Amino acid sequence: MNEIRQMQTQPFFTRFAHALRVTVLAPVLALALAPALALLLAPALAIIAALTPLSGTAATPGHGLFAPVARVNDRVVTRYELEQRAKFMTLLRAPGDPMKEALKVLINERLEDDAAKAMGITATPEQIKQGMDEFAKRAKLTGDQFVAELAKGGVDKETFRDFVRAGLLWRDVVRTRFAARVQVSDAEVDRAIAQSANANGLRVLLSEIVLPTPPEQAKPAQDLARQLSQITSFSAFSQAARQYSASRSRDQGGQLPWMPISNLPAPIRSQILSLSPGKVTAPIVLPKAIVLFQMRAIEETSAPAPKSVSVEYARYLIPGGHSETALKEAARIEARADTCDDLYGLNKGRDPALLERVTQTVNQLPKDVALELAHLDAGEFSDRLTTDNGQMLVLLMMCGRVPELPKGQSRADVRQQIANQRIGSYAAGYLAQLRADAAIETYVP
Repeated sequence: MNEIRQMQTQPFFTRFAHALRVTVLAPVLALALAPALALLLAPALAIIAALTPLSGTAATPGHGLFAPVARVNDRVVTRYELEQRAKFMTLLRAPGDPMKEALKVLINERLEDDAAKAMGITATPEQIKQGMDEFAKRAKLTGDQFVAELAKGGVDKETFRDFVRAGLLWRDVVRTRFAARVQVSDAEVDRAIAQSANANGLRVLLSEIVLPTPPEQAKPAQDLARQLSQITSFSAFSQAARQYSASRSRDQGGQLPWMPISNLPAPIRSQILSLSPGKVTAPIVLPKAIVLFQMRAIEETSAPAPKSVSVEYARYLIPGGHSETALKEAARIEARADTCDDLYGLNKGRDPALLERVTQTVNQLPKDVALELAHLDAGEFSDRLTTDNGQMLVLLMMCGRVPELPKGQSRADVRQQIANQRIGSYAAGYLAQLRADAAIETYVP
């Protein structure tokens, strides 16, 4: 009958384990569940892998159902608790040997409970009931329905209750001890979002030629651009870039470093993606220049491209257009500013309107600004643009670039995930210290 009963319950718990995504990695569990529930479950399921093997064996003092299988300081773990917890972990498809892992968790819970008592932390019956209900919701069941399913697998309600209570206590211990130490900055959130994009799907290796188009040179520049767009060899394009291009890259034959294709606005992106290596785009007309790109290489990365990328940049205006004086001032600013925040100090005593900080998606950027920013990293500058009347040099500084968040996720979610990971790391270290300071004896082989 027991075998039949287990076969009947297995499909449900297989689905439930999949829903929970039971794993030995605490950060993964913390990302998968709501923050409160993640902290509830992490001690019992996620921290298993971080534990050192139990040391010390002794003669078994008894074989009865309530005989001790371990002693933690002045408290014991009984064989009944061990067998019940092993069944529970088996039903949840927890990794590892159920008996060994259950014993590790039960010993941890004794240490965690002692820590909670020392700090005056308790869990009310209402909190425990709520925790049981939250856990059961992962299987789309009520707490009572989940308890009934556990009973079919031979697990008592008290075992589930003790598991939830232990998680609640440890969650509050960890929060009390470490929450004040966990501060997540905006920059850290930005980095986490950017890392999740993992190079944005496709990246390209391009060369460029930038032809200025002042009114008196517009027609000759257009004719030259059409000729250059017919180039099919890398060497010829490189030579033309050195001869004609107004971009800084001309000294490198127009060669640019690898860049994510999502850095470019959509209309230009589509042109780039249509090229094979060696081919050149049709002339791209900007307000004061014509740009040509040659494809040198294209590479696919492991992550899909984001739908959009937001760019934060600064516009620092310097009187004099492209005069030698203005370019020298731009070089001075570049040498003294490491981040966009530094520009505010350098702008003291000047008209505040000469410094502007902007955040836009790539597709919202003016085309000439988008192309200048496309191959800049945070902290880098471009001094090629001027204002429409040519009276001001536009010194652009890249502040940062952040891919669009996945649907349904907010910056607050990312911040909470980072905080949970840090708290989990602190908790693992604290638990390891509790184990090191405790007197632990085990009576099972």
